[in-house]
Amino acid sequence: MPRQQDTATASRQQGAATTPRQQGAVATSHPRVAAARSSTLTLAKALNAGLRTAMDDDPRVVVMGEDVGRLGGVFRITDGLLADFGEERVIDTPLAESAIIGTAIGLAMRGFRPVCEIQFDGFVYPAFDQIVTQLAKMYYRTRGRVRLPVTVRIPCGGGIGAVEHHSESPEAYFCHTAGLKVVACSNPVDAHTMIRQAVATDDPVIFFEPKRRYWDKAEVTTGLPLSAAAPLHVSRVVRPGDDATLVAYGPMVRTCLDAAAVMAEEGRELEVIDLRTLSPLNLSPVFASVRRTGRLVVVHEAPSNVSLSAEIAARVTEKAFYSLEAPVLRVTGYDTPYPPSRLEERYLPDVDRVLDAVDRSFSY
Repeated sequence: MPRQQDTATASRQQGAATTPRQQGAVATSHPRVAAARSSTLTLAKALNAGLRTAMDDDPRVVVMGEDVGRLGGVFRITDGLLADFGEERVIDTPLAESAIIGTAIGLAMRGFRPVCEIQFDGFVYPAFDQIVTQLAKMYYRTRGRVRLPVTVRIPCGGGIGAVEHHSESPEAYFCHTAGLKVVACSNPVDAHTMIRQAVATDDPVIFFEPKRRYWDKAEVTTGLPLSAAAPLHVSRVVRPGDDATLVAYGPMVRTCLDAAAVMAEEGRELEVIDLRTLSPLNLSPVFASVRRTGRLVVVHEAPSNVSLSAEIAARVTEKAFYSLEAPVLRVTGYDTPYPPSRLEERYLPDVDRVLDAVDRSFSY
């Protein structure tokens, strides 16, 4: 009977409202008070520490994905979280990326702040429909009444000698999708703060992690409030210089820093800019740098066709054309699928390819 169905529905809703999980969804966030301390961390450990802090600070944060609980993630980014926060907040999911994102959307609509892990970049495509048609559009569809604070973590790029589907660079797809924020960390310090900032953001965030840099180490200060960190959506000059500008993000930032070190030995100082956020792009530091150096080389692993480097080149041409002393040059992956591991070194940009582009820029 319809009346019985309504009664049953009401009973389920009343019961759902009193479950511990739902109580956590509406709980007020009470950030912990922790003393700041510095230690040497890998990028992977810095992400782990950032997630742990986010979960400590806000009981609404839940982590979910394939093998994130008992295994601690393939790259051990979520190692130890299950033991500390329990199965209610660290959820091992089936091997179904679309279901992971769909479940996260539902949780976000109920007040949670899900952090989803896509195990490898090539596995994100089954979730593409949920991300593009639901996650990205819900805020606009509801005229701002529904916000989805979902963070989607994606290990990206090559450099680890992986098999097919385990090394890709899908960032351009998501940068082209209105309604998503897309960020890419490049070092342990940024990894720690940026993951916390992403989780605290009220909008959906695609968070790219450079898997070949997971083992890079740096001195990381934990326990600081987010107010002490640089804003999430701001590009950063990571090496100053006056002769030419290198722009990169994610795994290629270190490659550009290595190239700049080589050029310094030859008497030329290259400025290196880490984009950090890919959508929305913050190119003001790039425009300022190009107006000073007159030369720009953009570097990323993804193919060059319809890519971020193409967008950056177009915008620099619009905003700083009369400052350019050479065409904007790009060093990218090739317009082919990521190759098998044995051919990876021939596909990925390296220091020599970056230096070649810089030399060509100086030849004009």
